[in-house]
Formats: sequence, structure tokens, C-alpha cells
Amino acid sequence: MSADTQAVRAADATGDPFVHPALFYRDDREYLAGTVPFVLDGLTAGEPVAVAVPGERLELVREGLGDAASEVRLLDMREAGRNPGRIIPGVLRAFADAQPAGRRVRIIGEPIWAGRSDTEYPACVQHEALINAAFTGRPVTILCPYDLTRLDADVLADAYATHPTVVHADTGAVTAEQISDAYDPDGIVARYNRPLPVVADALAFTFDSETLPDARHTVTAAAERLGLTGLRLADLALVTAELTTNSVVHGGGTGTVRVWAEDRYVVCEVRDKGRLGDPLAGRRPAPQEQRGGRGLLLVNLVADLVRLHTGDEGTTVRCWFAL
Repeated sequence: MSADTQAVRAADATGDPFVHPALFYRDDREYLAGTVPFVLDGLTAGEPVAVAVPGERLELVREGLGDAASEVRLLDMREAGRNPGRIIPGVLRAFADAQPAGRRVRIIGEPIWAGRSDTEYPACVQHEALINAAFTGRPVTILCPYDLTRLDADVLADAYATHPTVVHADTGAVTAEQISDAYDPDGIVARYNRPLPVVADALAFTFDSETLPDARHTVTAAAERLGLTGLRLADLALVTAELTTNSVVHGGGTGTVRVWAEDRYVVCEVRDKGRLGDPLAGRRPAPQEQRGGRGLLLVNLVADLVRLHTGDEGTTVRCWFAL
């Protein structure tokens, strides 16, 4: 019995058709042993299959699949999932929703790899936790590889909290921690909902409904002085417009927008007095017939990284744009 089949059977005991195992691997051999059979089993069963992993791993899987690779949707997660907030709507749901209703879909997604920064990680682990809420009740299997040799122990501990089952590629065994006390995706979302300290030397502009255009122009001009140009500057203008408008409509009618340079990025953030009650806001694809409600989704789709903190005191959305 293959490792993914064991994970599916373990999940079947819960009554939920959604299956979300983590795959722990140590080297290329174990990576191939855990991923290629998973893909081939899916193809044999007539399931649509996608693989979204970092480029070097993607080539490894492509070579391991041989001719079968042409039947699989292959995506470089370093590009498609650069912002973890876009992975659910732009990668996972985009693929799953395009398949015939009721057919099981199989995906490999590797959003956490060695080299992800400490700034990125909270968004990454929240994404892994929110996959469970985004796909509950759907016949979808998402396998998430984790590198045992290069990822920190805290990251691996979080994998137990965000995945109901963990598969070890060296043995093919599912761990005993199936739906155990370690599995706590809601707790992960809450734990990494961390305050984002105010950047004291950033340009700041307080806005209301009368000054929304001024806020956008002020931020865009500052970002251009900091070196952002072309389409990225246009993306930042769009994000600023969406977030400041959300603050006026949903966040108490006013807010403060800030912009500054950080490493090789221009960073823009908007703070207001509203509280965001839906952890999946901005992570669901918007139906074509839906009017409005796309603000945070657009932000996630165009920014290179989005971090969010929300609580009784208000909400902060911070966005990074690569120079």
C-alpha cells in the first residue's frame, strides 16, 4: 500500500473527503519516492493532478514521471506561490475548480522551503492551516512536502498542527498522530496573527472618504521615489486604492497608509479600526457574477507578500513589492 493510500484511508475514518497529508523527506530519493507514486496513482485512478513545488523540485518530479509528466499540471511554486496568500485562490482552487464536479483532484503543493524568510513564514504557515477550511467537504487530496534536513524544528512541529496526517517518505508509514492533539489549524491561524509594529520613519498619510485619491497619489509618488516603476508601481496603486477604500467602507471610515523601503522591496500598509472576521477573506476565488468583494483577493494576487493582523484594536494589512 502506497503512503498516500494510507493517508487517504486514515482520513476516511473522519468522514471528510478532503485529505491533507504532509510528506516528510530527507533527500532527492525520498522526495521522488513520496511524490512520483502519488502522482501516478492519481493518473491511474483518472484523477486530475497538479504539482506546484519550487523549480528545482519541479524538474526532479518531471524527470521522475517521464512521459507521464505531460498529463500533469506543473507549476513553479517560487513564482505561483511567491505570496502564500495567493496559493489557495490562484493555484489550488484555480486547478480544483476547473475540474468536473465530484471528481477527486490530486495536488502536490510545497509552499514552505528552505530559504523562505522569517518575514514570509507566518503567512506560509497560516496558508497551510487555512487549506483545511478552504477544502473541507471536497474530494481533494493535497500532499505537502517538508524537508527534514533543511527546515527548522519549529517548522516541522507546525506541520503536525496544520496536517491531519504525516507521511514519512523513508518508510511510507503514516504517523500515529492522525487527528491527534497536535492537529490544530485554527490555533495556528490565531498564533501567527501577530501584531505588525509601526515603522516609525515611514511616510504616513491619514485618509477618509474625501481624501482617498490623495492617499493613492501620495503613496504612488513615494514608491516611485523609492525606485518602484512600471507595472509594479501600477500594482501598488491598485492595492492602495483597494485597501484604503475597504477601510472607508468597512474599517470605520478612516485609516492610515504608510510606505517605506525594506531590503529590496517597497512596502505599503494600511491600518484602520475594523476587524476582519473571516480568516479566508481574500483567499477565495470570486465568482464572475459577484459584484464587489474582490479587494483583498486582488491584493493577494498582485503583491509579492501580504501579512495581516486583525484584532479588537483594528486591522493592519502590509504588502511587499519587489524592486
